[in-house]
Amino acid sequence: MGGMSDRPAPLADPHLLFDPAAGRRDIVILGSTGSIGTQAIDLALRNPDRFRVTALSAAGGRVALLAEQARLLRVEKVAVAREDAVPALKEALSAQHGPGETLPEILAGPDAATELAASECHTVLNGITGSIGLAPTLAALRAGRTLALANKESLIVGGPLVKALAGPGQIIPVDSEHAALFQALAAGTRADVRKLVVTASGGPFRGRTRAELAEVTVEDALAHPTWAMGPVITVNSATLVNKGLEVIEAHLLYDIPFEQIEVVVHPQSYVHSMVEFTDGSTLAQATPPDMRGPIAIGLGWPQRIPDAAPAFDWTRASAWEFFPLDTEAFPAVGIARHVGALGGTAPAVFNAANEECVEAFLAGRLPFTAIMDTVSAVVDEHGTPQSGTSLTVRDVLEAEAWARARAREMAARAAAEARA
Repeated sequence: MGGMSDRPAPLADPHLLFDPAAGRRDIVILGSTGSIGTQAIDLALRNPDRFRVTALSAAGGRVALLAEQARLLRVEKVAVAREDAVPALKEALSAQHGPGETLPEILAGPDAATELAASECHTVLNGITGSIGLAPTLAALRAGRTLALANKESLIVGGPLVKALAGPGQIIPVDSEHAALFQALAAGTRADVRKLVVTASGGPFRGRTRAELAEVTVEDALAHPTWAMGPVITVNSATLVNKGLEVIEAHLLYDIPFEQIEVVVHPQSYVHSMVEFTDGSTLAQATPPDMRGPIAIGLGWPQRIPDAAPAFDWTRASAWEFFPLDTEAFPAVGIARHVGALGGTAPAVFNAANEECVEAFLAGRLPFTAIMDTVSAVVDEHGTPQSGTSLTVRDVLEAEAWARARAREMAARAAAEARA
């Protein structure tokens, strides 16, 4: 790859370790009651000699689970984004802890997770869903913490802001695809890389034409064949928006041009991504579908955590398939490449518009195919983005607010037209 030696250091590089120290690490988990958070806690509880969880944050909708987690881990602090959840959380914590036991300190409000992200610890695992994870990401980096990043949206919407703060090796990706690329890239130098190949399961609608997608239901979209995820991420998998976001993420994490990042459909989800090198060889990272493996990479790198996740049983026959991406039925990846190349606030507009459209789809107000039609229209209307070194958090938030409002307007109009 000509000229790559002159390019800036990537955000995620297995050769540049921000802190390679062994021993037990203090961990803060943001989004502890979600899928990533609960699996990270399982990993920590099974490896008390390696990890000590000091603080947890959650949105506030599952206070009983949060209180149980706090007791099991004996954390010092818990945070909830919803201030109205504090009374129920206090009650749940008191019920979980015995007489005389010290209860963890409670932080509440929209900035609570951000405050925890800057607290004293070794690693912050950002498992929050959505662009609200941007402020905690920036806070963790600014405080010098190693960032195990599962919240891809914060990197998507705030790429230049994240790049300005992150030190070499400070970010360890937790997405299964990017953890796979991270590990495969350890086998060579950046100058040896010809292509990154990001795999996609294809979601529940793999093989369907655009016409066949017109009548799919919410239940159809939530029936993912491989992964168990929250509703928003599952719908993003069905539209392949998640794969578009991962292409942008790969570009930002590894500083690889978009034209050298490819998406291939792999229904079994055994190969999580691949790196093709200039000598023609390709390294694939493969494990059974289980997020505890990528989480263990994020929390433990450069050490590996024994038995973090299941391994393959090579005594059993299996078939691994790969197919090209159908860009007509699933245009999300192409739109993501476009906004990624535009940079600035364009990725934030894409992500925010998509979140609004997914919400409308889940509520039954928008047909499945109209999700990407609406997102594309919002992106086109946005036009030239605010970009360059002048990009600020305020720019991102204003672009998101505009995109959400515009997406809601367009989705309402599309729904009215459908009813007519």
